[in-house]
Amino acid sequence: MSGHELHPLVKQLLDGDITLADLPAELRAEGEAALGLLAGVDRTDVSMPAVTWRVMAKLERRRRRFLPWLLAAALVIWLVPRTPARASLVTVRFVLVAPDAKQVSLAGTFNQWDPQATPLVRAGATGVWTATLTLPAGQHQYAFVVDGARWVPDPGAPAIDDGFGRRNSVLTL
Repeated sequence: MSGHELHPLVKQLLDGDITLADLPAELRAEGEAALGLLAGVDRTDVSMPAVTWRVMAKLERRRRRFLPWLLAAALVIWLVPRTPARASLVTVRFVLVAPDAKQVSLAGTFNQWDPQATPLVRAGATGVWTATLTLPAGQHQYAFVVDGARWVPDPGAPAIDDGFGRRNSVLTL
């Protein structure tokens, strides 16, 4: 029995959910062996009242020292005037004109450069591809991925060198 995982029914036997008679005949020997091992375990309670008392007393002393500081911090936070939070999310529409493309997607810092994560939708037969995303404020780099292979910077956005021989578009929100 050592060196392998117990059958789920034998585990139920050890948990007291079923009896030895409930086990199929092929598992009874394993069940008896597991019960024998369990019977040999020393189950006397371990108590350390002196240690418990000392630990609890120390925690109580720390709580008493910490409580005034906690109350003072809460009062300061409550009294500080609140400034309205500025919008941290911005909705952006990405557009690419690619009449010969069969599929277009968007890869960037906002989707871990995954070329399948953000597909664009073709607007009829015009060859205009669009996607609308809500992004956090900040700077984002991105590129369009045309037909799963060709990475194209956005012609309507500033671009920077990506350090690998390509250009990435930059969007600052």
